[in-house]
Amino acid sequence: MSSFSPGALLRNLKPDNFTIALLVTVALASLLPCSGTTAVVFGHVTTVAIGLLFFLHGAKLSREAVVAGALHWRLHLLVLASTFILFPLLGLALRPLALTFLTPELYMGILFLCALPSTVQSSIAMTAMARGNIPAAICSASASNFIGIFLAPILVGLLVAKGAESKSSVDAVLSIVMQLLLPFLAGQFLRRWIGRWVDRHKATLKYVDQGSILLVVYTAFSEAVNEGIWHTLSVETLVALGLISLLLLGLVLAISTFVSRRLGFSKEDEIAMVFCASKKSLASGVPMAKVLFSTRSLGMVILPLMLFHQIQLMVCAVIAQKYARRDEEVAVSKYG
Repeated sequence: MSSFSPGALLRNLKPDNFTIALLVTVALASLLPCSGTTAVVFGHVTTVAIGLLFFLHGAKLSREAVVAGALHWRLHLLVLASTFILFPLLGLALRPLALTFLTPELYMGILFLCALPSTVQSSIAMTAMARGNIPAAICSASASNFIGIFLAPILVGLLVAKGAESKSSVDAVLSIVMQLLLPFLAGQFLRRWIGRWVDRHKATLKYVDQGSILLVVYTAFSEAVNEGIWHTLSVETLVALGLISLLLLGLVLAISTFVSRRLGFSKEDEIAMVFCASKKSLASGVPMAKVLFSTRSLGMVILPLMLFHQIQLMVCAVIAQKYARRDEEVAVSKYG
């Protein structure tokens, strides 16, 4: 029989190496944000890293696994429902609380992020880190991102009602195809030649997953710092925005976990559901905001998304590490 151990509690509270790396990355971006030519270079490096990430995922996965992931229709419908129904409903429900502490422009930004599609690269990377159903995560996150390109502007028009222009982004569609789909298909095509090598080096290649997340965090937070995130608002307003974002994320995580377990999903499917259903895409959101909102309100609209993006990466990284250690925790609980 297992017993309470203060040492075990302290080990659980101690941040893992990747969480520490995330915190260091945010601090580095705050002190030394990239800009100008350096930002362009980091943007290209991040693009290459994400492309490599998807190439390796394609090389890792058998075609049978990809087909099985694509056929998991219940999971995909739940992810889409969470992204485009649950999030907007929660955003509207939080209106009284948000307008008590935030400006109307910042609340408009919260509604905007609620309308956005899920991330692709970080959802899949977190699912991989947590040892979840990667094929299902690829299908769910990619479908959410693609559908969101057309659905998000409609939702913004319904939720915000003003400040939006009806326009879709063909460039975003091409970016998804070029940066994510083509590398994945290339990895699938070359699997017969490099699959065994990739399987033998999975432990080392996990750093590609983590490295791509760190690059996204650094470039995204650098942009936030360059936009004047530390000078535009008071500390009290920024803290309130962070707490409301954390509440929103926590509600979605709790609901998606509950629904997954209620429907009897396997642990791997639950992981894919939790990470794909709780994310919002900064990469898709910023270009959409530039198209949908006036220049005057753009900064305040994007700020909640930038902050939510950092919070979701931090929180989900901790949860992913918790999922990844589940076998160890079961063994400790069983044998004491």
